[in-house]
Amino acid sequence: MSVKIPAKVTEAMNWSWPKFESKFGELTDFPLTEDNLDEWMSGWSGLRDLIMELYVRYYITTTLDTGDIVAEERFHKFLENIYSPSEAAEQKLKQKLLNSKLKPHNFSVQLHKLQVESEIFREANLPLLIRNEKLCSEYDKIVGSQMVELDGQEVTLPQLKIEYLNENRTRREHVWRLEMARWQEDREKINELWLKFYVLRTKIAGNAGYENYREYRWQQLGRFDYSPTDCSLFHEAIEAVVVPAAQRIYEKRRKLLGVAELRPWDLDVDPQNQKPLRPFTAVNELIATTRNIFNRMDPELGSYFATLEQENCLDLDSRKGKGPGGYCDYFSVTKLPFIFMNAVGMHDDVQTLLHEAGHSFHNFECAHLPYNQQRDYSMEIAEVASMSMELLAAPNLVETQGGFYSPEEAARARIEHLEKLILFWPYMSVVDSFQHWAYENPQLARAAENCDRQWSVLWDRFMLGVDWSGLENIKETGWHQKLHIHVIPFYYIEYGIAQLGAAQIWANSLKDHKKALADYRSCLALGATRSLPELFKQAGAKFTFEAGVLKESVNLIEKTISDLE
Repeated sequence: MSVKIPAKVTEAMNWSWPKFESKFGELTDFPLTEDNLDEWMSGWSGLRDLIMELYVRYYITTTLDTGDIVAEERFHKFLENIYSPSEAAEQKLKQKLLNSKLKPHNFSVQLHKLQVESEIFREANLPLLIRNEKLCSEYDKIVGSQMVELDGQEVTLPQLKIEYLNENRTRREHVWRLEMARWQEDREKINELWLKFYVLRTKIAGNAGYENYREYRWQQLGRFDYSPTDCSLFHEAIEAVVVPAAQRIYEKRRKLLGVAELRPWDLDVDPQNQKPLRPFTAVNELIATTRNIFNRMDPELGSYFATLEQENCLDLDSRKGKGPGGYCDYFSVTKLPFIFMNAVGMHDDVQTLLHEAGHSFHNFECAHLPYNQQRDYSMEIAEVASMSMELLAAPNLVETQGGFYSPEEAARARIEHLEKLILFWPYMSVVDSFQHWAYENPQLARAAENCDRQWSVLWDRFMLGVDWSGLENIKETGWHQKLHIHVIPFYYIEYGIAQLGAAQIWANSLKDHKKALADYRSCLALGATRSLPELFKQAGAKFTFEAGVLKESVNLIEKTISDLE
């Protein structure tokens, strides 16, 4: 058999559902045998690739301009008329393969995942899942429309970040309060949206036979290698090992700044009041220098990045109406990643691009795998790809290595990055713990004021060292600003797990950089064909939540900071 898929995805943009349905029908009706299994799998994979690329392309246009009503309507029509019925059609193909008892080559992890996906599938949930996607767009629109007036000019909130590097403390506080006031203007909107999300997700879980959304989401995300209990143990290890290290960083910063108390607007400025690092003034400089860094690391990585540039797969500048954050998505037919971010000229932008480029390298490295499902890797290993790249690329930040900075500036940039690694783990614990609490306590979490209270409790448990007195109303709504909580629930522990994996890969690179990079790339090339412990092992790391391994990583980070200083 041969399910004909157009060579160019644009050819399918005008297809109505019956056209896709006929393709699914060919696959559903075809008698499946050992001899034609690969052919059938290739047809299914090609169809999945086509639908996923259409999904990604339509989604991206809604984030490039959150005010583009035409793009939003096109995405929603695709979700309702193509994506939703395709999920029901996919269910038949999953059942067909599972019932056949046939085992495609290098597909054991995928068979397990397909079995679970098949078990949690409910046709009644399809319109609810589409509704969830639409609510996610609403959150993006709220955040994307947030503008403030500063010095007579209207600017985006990401564009304010440069001001937090200003040596003038009064100026930093003014800008910080300006940004937080803008978030407070949307407080009720986000609270109302949260309730809609919560009710909808609870119903989706109930339809699938689960007591709460966390149980459902765990299966939906394919988390077969760790449990909610493991997450709690990780939080406790971070509280014991990392929180004291974070306090040491904050206290050092407080002393260097010469202030009685460290305040939220004191966290980004250089603690010795040096001029802010300005790695680039235009996005094309950011792109060109990053390309140099990758070329120096490995010519093939450099060629991957150059391809993104040549194929217009980089949208990096911050502008009015653009969606928040940064991401890397993948055009699975075209075999090209796409990177989105909000660059404003800070070192954070350099780190973000290195991070997202790591994701893109993951796509390039596993593109050889024949089936879509084999390339559909989990977020835990995806974040190892991105976070490791930040650390592996760090030695090349200096100008003599093709980078952005003088040796002194590069040391500052690396210290800033390494300190943020330590400071991130406690924040990750707040975000992840909050979501566990929220979906374990449905009666409490529906009320925004209870969410505010719980966020504050968790903040005071993990985020020690910064004085928030008098700012309690702002602190308690910090959960509003973390898009993962609203748009990608339970997607945050991955960052903490992956950062521990990345720290181990980095430690290996200090002994043998060439081998560490080779192990890293060989792990990415496996895609989703191995379990998380196996993938981590291939990369030279241990998949663990142990305080001991965490302590080793924190010790290495602190020692490196000391050496750089």
